[in-house]
Amino acid sequence: MKEMRSALPYGVAGECRRGLIRGMGYTQEEFQRPIVAVVNSWNEYNPGHLHLRTLAERVKQGIREAGGLPFEVMTSAVCDGMVLKNPRYIELPSRNLIADEVELIVESNMFDAMVLLSTCDSIVPGHLMAAARLDIPTIMVTGGYMPMPLFEGRSVNYIELTDHVGKAMKGEYDRTQAEREVAGMYSPCGACGVMTTANSMCFAAEALGMTLPGNGCMAATGSELLQTAYRAGLRIMELLRENITARRILTAGAIENAIALTMATAGSTNLIMHLPAIAREAGLTGKFWSSFDRASREIPQIVAASPSGPCHLQEVDRAGGTRAILRTLMPKLHGEALTVTGRTLAENYADSPIYDPEVIRPLDRPVRQDGSLYVLYGSLAPDGAIIKAGACDIRTFTGRARCFDSLDSALAALNSGEIRPGDVAVLRYLGPRAAFGTTAYVFQKELKGRGLDRDVAIVTDGRFSGGSSGLSIGYLSPEAALGGPLALVHDGDRIEIDLEERKLELCVPQSELEERKRTWSWQFDPSGVPPFLRLFCRNAGSLAEGAAWEC
Repeated sequence: MKEMRSALPYGVAGECRRGLIRGMGYTQEEFQRPIVAVVNSWNEYNPGHLHLRTLAERVKQGIREAGGLPFEVMTSAVCDGMVLKNPRYIELPSRNLIADEVELIVESNMFDAMVLLSTCDSIVPGHLMAAARLDIPTIMVTGGYMPMPLFEGRSVNYIELTDHVGKAMKGEYDRTQAEREVAGMYSPCGACGVMTTANSMCFAAEALGMTLPGNGCMAATGSELLQTAYRAGLRIMELLRENITARRILTAGAIENAIALTMATAGSTNLIMHLPAIAREAGLTGKFWSSFDRASREIPQIVAASPSGPCHLQEVDRAGGTRAILRTLMPKLHGEALTVTGRTLAENYADSPIYDPEVIRPLDRPVRQDGSLYVLYGSLAPDGAIIKAGACDIRTFTGRARCFDSLDSALAALNSGEIRPGDVAVLRYLGPRAAFGTTAYVFQKELKGRGLDRDVAIVTDGRFSGGSSGLSIGYLSPEAALGGPLALVHDGDRIEIDLEERKLELCVPQSELEERKRTWSWQFDPSGVPPFLRLFCRNAGSLAEGAAWEC
């Protein structure tokens, strides 16, 4: 083992640290061990993270038994299902902040290695960005999915029940029944049990090689997850001795493996931001949206998990989980990629059983022949826009634009009945530079609740949740705040969408667009915006590169 950076001579400062650690009750023998950060994102307000304190204890036990000295440190962890006032704080700003938090804590204390514990949307990618940035021995333990609760004599999927809420608000569904459903639609802890952003990122973390095999699809309440946490504590010490750092694992091939798994499982559209951001932090310079586009044509969808199919994650787990999925996909993957086990991806999954080939389909009998996320290009999206095609059964749409420069104005128009069948709702100035990458998912949910999701398309430079469905096209780049074509759309303009051709066209002559550009102007209004979000808007990069810091 090479000399630990925690043991390098730091003069008086080093002796002061030794004294402080001894003062907390640690012995000299313990102080001389490698010091490992257990980076936890536990809190009492995020159901996906409520159980991570217990997992952290198992990790620390493994580290101690393997000869290390663990210290648990914390990062932020917001849940987008719990945040009401500011959906803008979710995903992008909080993700970048979390990566910074890990950097500050781990680097200032010169930890020798780290184990990352997280489950939910922005936290898993934030932790992985930090791993790539710091490049020290690292393992991630993801917190598992939320098992299906029992409701009125059957197991239920929460997405099925949330669709009833919008109908109840319109008077089209019994409100008393909806109240009962809200009270029983979730289990106590874990990631919401469908292929929304949280589980999509847990799957991706495993495909990247950053978790122990199978961790991406484990029940949050199961004993296997506790055992995995303990084994991660043991294994981090071996990684330290072998000097396997994060960037040896987070290669271009690993990023492409995660993209392939996302396509095969109809993962969240938000990974179109997160995986390029992780790649950027790892020093990789590829254009990873082109990798998504290529994968969408080459990688079949082999799992139909909600909201892109009938399966809950519990059923995918029963069928063999991520182990079975990765074994099935192996001919399409970079099997030589190194993982935290010290073995290659192919070696990890060579003997993984597949228990139900109807849930995890073979490559020659997929759910769909192509992948679930499409990158659309055209005159409205020169750098690309994203749709979860696996959750949309409409392949072409032509409509008239109805333009909104804020989420609130779009919701007000929807509530007043101003958005009608045949419209393309253009929600702009929601991207990173304008509004922190605000999610348009709430608009999509309201549209679906009113039964308009098959008759109205959405085009936005904002984000969507992994639970989005229908003609919900987001992440459009370049965003409106940068003067992209989205900023030049007028009410009534014709917009054409063709998923098979991967096209998103604004049917306005180029000469007219050039004239509109000459009179267009927009400036960020900082009034009422907290300082951190002002910093984010000034420093976040483009969506096509993951909106990581440009500095």
